Amino acid sequence: MLHSESSNYYLLLGTTLFMVGFGLMMVLSSSFVDSHTAGDSFFAVFWKQGASAIIGIPLMLLVARIRSTVWRKHARLLLIATCVLQLLVVATPLGTQVGGNRNWLRLGSFSLQPSEALKVALALWISMFLVKRYNRIADWKHLLLPVVLVAGPAIGLVTIGGDLGTTLIMGGMLLGALFFAGAPLKQLALTLGAASVLAVLLAVSRPSRLIRILAFLNPGSADPTDVGWQIQNGYYALASGGVFGVGLGNSKSKWGWLPAADTDFIFAIIGNELGLIGTVLVLVLFAVLALAFLRIIGTSTDRFARIATAAIMVWIIGEAAVNIAVVLGLLPVLGVPLPFFSSGGTALVSSLAAMGIVLSFERESKRRKTQSQPEKRHAQGNSPMTGDVQAPIARRPSTSPLSAALKGEMIHEFG
Repeated sequence: MLHSESSNYYLLLGTTLFMVGFGLMMVLSSSFVDSHTAGDSFFAVFWKQGASAIIGIPLMLLVARIRSTVWRKHARLLLIATCVLQLLVVATPLGTQVGGNRNWLRLGSFSLQPSEALKVALALWISMFLVKRYNRIADWKHLLLPVVLVAGPAIGLVTIGGDLGTTLIMGGMLLGALFFAGAPLKQLALTLGAASVLAVLLAVSRPSRLIRILAFLNPGSADPTDVGWQIQNGYYALASGGVFGVGLGNSKSKWGWLPAADTDFIFAIIGNELGLIGTVLVLVLFAVLALAFLRIIGTSTDRFARIATAAIMVWIIGEAAVNIAVVLGLLPVLGVPLPFFSSGGTALVSSLAAMGIVLSFERESKRRKTQSQPEKRHAQGNSPMTGDVQAPIARRPSTSPLSAALKGEMIHEFG
């Protein structure tokens, strides 16, 4: 018997598809100048992004039909495979450097970013591990120590390549998974403190990063021909857009003024061409996406699905928050893309695959609830009767899924 999917399923799917379409439109608008000046067609970057969407969307729908037991069973293998690919990037001539970071793997004319796939693998592995160690989650020797020994080297491979932004996002995924798994707050606080110290040390370990930090702390003293150029032109693009923008395709900033206009600073182009209305729409879309994640976490009875969804939520929403904060001048430049909007084939396909995993969790949750309804009705029909009066059935106090997700209460229920 066929059953329709839940409202959470369609909310997540619809928002994702809308963001991909919106992102393709903005990639075309922000990249055609650079594509032409590079000697290619005006549509070169757009075609690559479009091809990634053509691959990613069917992959998302296919992944959405895979059971969670498959992900749990193969999480370790997937983590090992993606770590091997990342090792090829940093330890062999196959790895290439772009923008000062060695995070690309080139195989002939084909190139990809293994660190993006590594995020998916990390979300699944940490969820599988935390479910196995759930009964010992308060013991740091059985929780934090194995996490550091396994996830640490995986994240370290990305750090060796120089991609500090991705390193921070992956660290945030670990903390988010630990929080939603119900780890003691004391352990989380200690982990966050140690991670913050390590992040500061990494930030000042390279002169290029230190220059970006100093430019962030004192924008007026930043070299206007170097790091200050991107920051100041990002401000100009946003400020000149006004409320309604200069019109789609009419931005002057992308004509050689704003570096990375179609990647890290695409949010500035959105604000320039579509104005305040366009930027608020982007914020609303990510807020709706976060709401969909939280609702799925709150309604799921599978502990593995809840933790994995939380890790993916921290990844997608965290990247969006960091990217927008950089463009607004609230953080130094970190090179973090805007999910579903910035050009980048591997990032788009990996993000869509992650959405497919969350959709598969929601489909399975809906199917489980649908199958349990006849059993509940049968139990009610066989309940003790006294005369014509049916014995009362004990009910649990109703709790809002969203409030439960925010409080983390459902993490301690049976999954």
